[in-house]
Amino acid sequence: MTFDPDRVSTLLFDSYSTLVDVEAAERALAERVDEPEPVSDLWRARSLEYTMVANHIDAYQPFYEMNRDALQYALDATDADISADERDEILAVYHELDVFDDVREGLEALTDAGYDCYVLSNGNPAMLDSLVDHADIGDLVADTISADEVELFKPHADLYRHAAERVGEPVEALAHVTALWFDVMGAQHAGMQGVWVDRKGDPQETFGPEPDLTIETFHDLVTALEA
Repeated sequence: MTFDPDRVSTLLFDSYSTLVDVEAAERALAERVDEPEPVSDLWRARSLEYTMVANHIDAYQPFYEMNRDALQYALDATDADISADERDEILAVYHELDVFDDVREGLEALTDAGYDCYVLSNGNPAMLDSLVDHADIGDLVADTISADEVELFKPHADLYRHAAERVGEPVEALAHVTALWFDVMGAQHAGMQGVWVDRKGDPQETFGPEPDLTIETFHDLVTALEA
């Protein structure tokens, strides 16, 4: 572990899989397709792949549209026969994802300790507004920062540097907290400390630098910063 709590003035948090549980999408799929798990896995994977490719071919579109295109591909690839209206009903679950149990208490402890907490996400502004409202964390989040503002997705370094400018702090004074391995590396590449939220006990990535800190819940982050 290389985490230096003394460097941290402000905290950034990823949204999907970090603050809220995207597996709720699988439950929405289960109401409409026979085998929801492979559709859900392919949907999520393609969504992220599309964003990364878009960064390199100047093909930005808002994340909700990326997500819709990825869902349609996953449905087509698995021969799921549902209508466009049903697809859009599944997609809409991203406006009502469940927040993880430790998030609110963790954010409360961090804000009480004097840290400003921001959401940094691929999600477009309407998605992030819904996330904050549904998770009931509007009183704990200073602001949301969307990829839409620079039309670049994670892990492009310019998005993280834009976040530092929006926050008004040097990039090295920020720690980015995320459940996504490539998001950790993107933040580190831009000059931030990267904190990996490993809720499931996944193995460490064999590619790239290790996270500066690995935590299981937000409570572990509170403890690390107190130290």
